[in-house]
Amino acid sequence: MAITSADVKRLREITGVGMMDCKRALEEAGGDFDKAIEILRKKGQKVAAKRAEREAKEGLIATAVSDDQKTAAIVEVNCETDFVARNEDFGRFAQKMADLILREQPQDLDALMALPYEEGRTVGDTLTDLTGKIGEKIDIRRFRVLNSQGGHIVSYIHPGSRLGVLVDMKGNGNVENVGRDVAMQVAALNPIATRREEVPQDVKDKEMDIAREAARNEGKPEQMLDRIAQGKLERYYKDFVLIEQPFVKDASMSVKDVLKQADADVVTFVRFALGD
Repeated sequence: MAITSADVKRLREITGVGMMDCKRALEEAGGDFDKAIEILRKKGQKVAAKRAEREAKEGLIATAVSDDQKTAAIVEVNCETDFVARNEDFGRFAQKMADLILREQPQDLDALMALPYEEGRTVGDTLTDLTGKIGEKIDIRRFRVLNSQGGHIVSYIHPGSRLGVLVDMKGNGNVENVGRDVAMQVAALNPIATRREEVPQDVKDKEMDIAREAARNEGKPEQMLDRIAQGKLERYYKDFVLIEQPFVKDASMSVKDVLKQADADVVTFVRFALGD
């Protein structure tokens, strides 16, 4: 029976065991998942298998930026308890994952898990080793690599490392300083887009429908509903579009105003909050 990458991924999700160990177990078991799990447990993977179904909701966000600030990585590494998340070894591992992702730029989680890490072990193997060593499920939930075209990237990690932001900036002014302010803005107010043109059409339609229905329920004339809804949509942009939001350090200005004063602009951003 041919063992597919989907089979290997499924067994890893069930057991928490490394990709190559899962593949070998499936091959030995002839594709039988129950038998493969039994094989893994017999080979000392008992703790990982036992912990696999538990939820890893705690953890850290880590970032890494290249020396030229043209490329950056952000990753969410999870564990089960805040106690482990605050452990220095766990923090070092999360940072090493960010550095590895920045260096290798894997396409997805499967590719990341297959990367060599230390002492001949892959990232997936290492997660299994850590699960056994620490006694909690350790996992990598997601990551993102951001490449700047003509600008440079600013990183911000909120105290506690449960929230991180990458901002791709460009301009001729003090881009580093304003970039940090923008990153803190993204962390604090959680915009859904950089510009209104980037707000998905289905989101716009939904907001318009909600506003129309609310106005109708308030007894507003039918011919006024679209105008009222458009006004509500404008308010939505001010709340959720980055450059239109009030600046967190001075609400009398918008982010767009701040960028203009600094001769800078935002290309895009990435925001990771633990568990989002």
